[in-house]
Amino acid sequence: MTDEKIARINELYHKSKGEGLTEAEKEEQQALRQEYIESVRNNMKQTLENVKIQRPDGSIVPLEKVKKRNIQ
Repeated sequence: MTDEKIARINELYHKSKGEGLTEAEKEEQQALRQEYIESVRNNMKQTLENVKIQRPDGSIVPLEKVKKRNIQ
């Protein structure tokens, strides 16, 4: 998600509160919002994949292994 796209999302939001949006602008806004949400989800997934847990014994394990162990 680029800064230009985020700026466009904000621009469309402010326009929708003021004068309203055309159908084409509403579709563009919805598409940009979906792209933004997907970008946030992907960033969160990547962050969680890199999280490591330090156990009381000092060992460090990836969060994924801790999650799998707790599920079983």
